[in-house]
Amino acid sequence: MAGSPLEIVAFYGISSPWAFLGMQRLRAIARDEGVGLVLRPIRIIETNGGIPLRTRPIARQAYHEVELARWSGFLDIPLNVHPKYYPCRTIEPAARMVIAAAQAGLDAAELSWAIQRALWAEDRDIADDATLEMLAIESLACDGAALRRAADAPGVVETWHGNLAAAEALGIFGTPTYVVEGELFWGQDRLDFVRRKICALKSRHAQSLTTMP
Repeated sequence: MAGSPLEIVAFYGISSPWAFLGMQRLRAIARDEGVGLVLRPIRIIETNGGIPLRTRPIARQAYHEVELARWSGFLDIPLNVHPKYYPCRTIEPAARMVIAAAQAGLDAAELSWAIQRALWAEDRDIADDATLEMLAIESLACDGAALRRAADAPGVVETWHGNLAAAEALGIFGTPTYVVEGELFWGQDRLDFVRRKICALKSRHAQSLTTMP
């Protein structure tokens, strides 16, 4: 920690069903443990070995659906294993809108959750500008059209590419990957380990304070 705020950095695909299933627990961990949450939307990093779902063998795709249904039931989070608009035509506008929201000081996590839920539980097209604008209005009560335009700003586009470069440098290949103090945790099923890591760091920091002269 060394005097800097402890935070969870989440590298994730906005269209990842696993990121969707983990988002609310991720937010709860950050809130309950009193640590920051930094959202860094990305896509699969194929140069590090990431494999897009639709290019995987049919057996793996079939098992992927089984696991999604299992986790959806286990977590009690509604999820359509065959959403109408997946695979998405593009994820960049939606991802960059989350970045734009964060840069504007808005609740990026709430917007992200609304976009993810729209895709996986509401059969809405998150590649459609009008849909994204409406989701911003519904989740943030903001000017959705203005936020959608902000997603195309050079600074936002630069951050999007910076997220991809940072993920590649860290060795990230799949999403979601959560990073705490440089340690990677791949998959929403690793969130318990994320919490344990944070608790250990907080405990170590508290002990160091008690032993200071």
